Amino acid sequence: MAANDSHLDWVLVIAPYRRDAEHLEILLAEEDVIARRAEGLEQLRALLAQTPGVVVATQEALDPEVQKAIGRHLVEQPEWSEMPILILLDRMVPPTRVQAELSTVWPRSRQLYYQRPVTALELLSGVQSSLLARLRQRDVRDHIERERELRRELNHRVKNILSSISSIFQMTRRRAVSLDEFADDFAGRLAALANVHSAVFQANGDAAEFSHIAELTFSPYRAKGADRISFAGPEILLSAEAATTLALCFHELATNALKYGALLKPEGRISLKWSVSQDGNLDLEWLERGGPPVSEPKRSGYGTRYIRSALYNLFGTPPTILFHPQGLRCTQVGPLARVSPKDL
Repeated sequence: MAANDSHLDWVLVIAPYRRDAEHLEILLAEEDVIARRAEGLEQLRALLAQTPGVVVATQEALDPEVQKAIGRHLVEQPEWSEMPILILLDRMVPPTRVQAELSTVWPRSRQLYYQRPVTALELLSGVQSSLLARLRQRDVRDHIERERELRRELNHRVKNILSSISSIFQMTRRRAVSLDEFADDFAGRLAALANVHSAVFQANGDAAEFSHIAELTFSPYRAKGADRISFAGPEILLSAEAATTLALCFHELATNALKYGALLKPEGRISLKWSVSQDGNLDLEWLERGGPPVSEPKRSGYGTRYIRSALYNLFGTPPTILFHPQGLRCTQVGPLARVSPKDL
């Protein structure tokens, strides 16, 4: 929503002679319509800059300088805006002559003419109808702004997805020793990425619940055998970027466990736990047990390097990865605020 929405809900009165402005203000006030009187050219320019909903002007008030000031405002108003101008004519003045003159000065403007004396009901009806039209214009403006924001968000998300796919491809290519292994690993990582994006989409594109991300990420490994990956922790909402990063890290850890760790043996088990400390940190622990003896590799694989880099970028602190003989242990501590949706 744009700022100053209420500025479309009031009437600018230009009636410097007799008591016309005072009568108009009283008439509109009885219907709870705010009216502001322009007394002089400078005040007129200042009030036009505040975006009135409707202008009500007497014919004799529209001297060339006033016409020019209103014309400038009409030209500078945004595309969604079409400010109605209600003009009160003297009975002896032909409306066609005034309309032709003002249409030249104010091309494509919305002009409504009333010949005096005009009944209060008729004038109020015209003002209220014009204000309602302005509110509908505001709705159009809001719709346009939402569409623009959605296009920007879509462009951002597509770029992020393509970047993630490119990283996954490079990571998988460097590790693969055969085309079949490459195809399996790449398909698994894309599935993890697709699952987490589905979860974020189901949450209106802004956030996803931690346990839901874990469930989607680990479901392919459960399909291959027993349910040997457990997870537990409080309900936490993750931003779309954090959910994607954590899902890919968990997928990488699970893939490694399937090839070399706890999931290589039927009795192997994995637990993922998370908690929030009193100082606002999110604590993560990935723990493997029951697999073959673990020893630290002589050189880190690309998957391990990805996990270290991704978690560091996400939390601002590096993870701890320990290769205990009993099983791999990966822990991470970092501010919860860094992974939470920004609008919470």
